[in-house]
Amino acid sequence: MSDFKFSKEHEWIKLEGEIAIIGITKHAAEMLGDIVFVELPEKGSNVEKDGTAGVVESTKAASDVYTPLSGEITDINQSIIDDPSKINADPEGDAWFFKLKMKDKTEMDSLMSKEEYDKFSKENSS
Repeated sequence: MSDFKFSKEHEWIKLEGEIAIIGITKHAAEMLGDIVFVELPEKGSNVEKDGTAGVVESTKAASDVYTPLSGEITDINQSIIDDPSKINADPEGDAWFFKLKMKDKTEMDSLMSKEEYDKFSKENSS
């Protein structure tokens, strides 16, 4: 997981060249509980760092999904729209949310490592 970065809004980011794959963390999925609905941005749309890029609804609550990076959406994961429970099963793997072509790679510098994120989420759990 060393090639992963994390945001304070509980998103993970994995780079594949100029493309960033983004999803929600295991911690976020556990906090949400059983996920029943997902809304993702449109392919080809532009998103800004820290802007809303989708919605996740669970049996407990609805939560916005933020984008930790600015760029253009190049792909969305249709399989989690069709079956949102996949997010609970594999939040940091096959249940990625969207891919984007980064506008500014230096935005990655503000994100946390796995160790920093684990510490952050432990300190901020209720």
